[in-house]
Amino acid sequence: MSGALAAASPAAQADAIRVMLCDDSAVARGALARLLARDGGIRVVAQAADGQQAVSALSAMLAPERPEVVLLDLEMPVMDGLTALPLILRAAPGSAVIVASALSQRGAAATMAALRAGAVDYVPKPSAAQGGMADPRFGEELRAKVTGWARMRRKPAARPAALPRPAMVAARPGRIAAPRAIAIGSSTGGPQALAVLVAALTRPPPVPVLVVQHMPAGFTALLADHLNRLGRLPCAEAKDNEELRPGRLYLAPGDRHLLVRESATGLVAQLSAGPPENYCRPAVDPLLRSLVAACGGRVAVAILTGMGQDGLEGCRALARAGGAVLAQDEASSVVWGMPGAVARAGLASALVPPDEIAARLLAACTPGGV
Repeated sequence: MSGALAAASPAAQADAIRVMLCDDSAVARGALARLLARDGGIRVVAQAADGQQAVSALSAMLAPERPEVVLLDLEMPVMDGLTALPLILRAAPGSAVIVASALSQRGAAATMAALRAGAVDYVPKPSAAQGGMADPRFGEELRAKVTGWARMRRKPAARPAALPRPAMVAARPGRIAAPRAIAIGSSTGGPQALAVLVAALTRPPPVPVLVVQHMPAGFTALLADHLNRLGRLPCAEAKDNEELRPGRLYLAPGDRHLLVRESATGLVAQLSAGPPENYCRPAVDPLLRSLVAACGGRVAVAILTGMGQDGLEGCRALARAGGAVLAQDEASSVVWGMPGAVARAGLASALVPPDEIAARLLAACTPGGV
């Protein structure tokens, strides 16, 4: 039931991120354990074949032994993941639960239900056509989410008192004429960051809000519904040739780039099946390029938590045109890849958590800018 990294010292093992695997497939548990073992800072401390086993094991553990992260399959016999989730959160209240789901409409619906019930994130299980769990990008994303959420859940005292701020971060004033649109890009950890940002909007912005979240097809419509339930502004997947209206959030559909073009009556959404960029479709860079072409510098952009550097080149183009760029700070990011790339390039006017990003985006729509 428990395992350790043979090459790790006792001190390293003590500091390693503790993980529980809950999946009815022994093959899947073995594959996940091997993928996690590639990071010497992660240790699988328990495995369970169904939700009932997971709850029983967690209840029997002393607090210092409990996993910091639980990887939870949703479709299992005896007790499925959705039924087990609240019981797991009660048995191990400090644990971050990441659900694993199939790339299907049913899997997407269950995933969004789990996020609403307290799961922090999800990992879509790749299909055999995508290489299954042997797909290197799946392993990279899995390890990034486990380490990122464990870091977020560890006591504040274990984090640096003050994160270093690159000297160039505040180099740009970030003031623009009244924007015509707001754009937001996010990836790993993005659903939760987006929910915080949307919930923090004290009023609908007087311009359309365009969001690219790296997600597979079938998941984005349900994410839009998830954000819509927060009640701050209407949220939906963008539709091809749809006129973009102020005070509404438009989410790029999975497997389609979201672009914006100018029309005689205003801004219009355009969906594209063009090649993936930064290994992603939808991607942030195509949206930002289209906004620069349609609006010049009259755009406010926020880059949220995520792996890689999607959005960096689009932010460069926007900055040259005079637009404003905000980036999520490292302390609140699950993975400081995308916002960190923008910050290190000197393109961000501020590094702040999602709730403050919301306030600054609203401020950008009033005289004086962000």
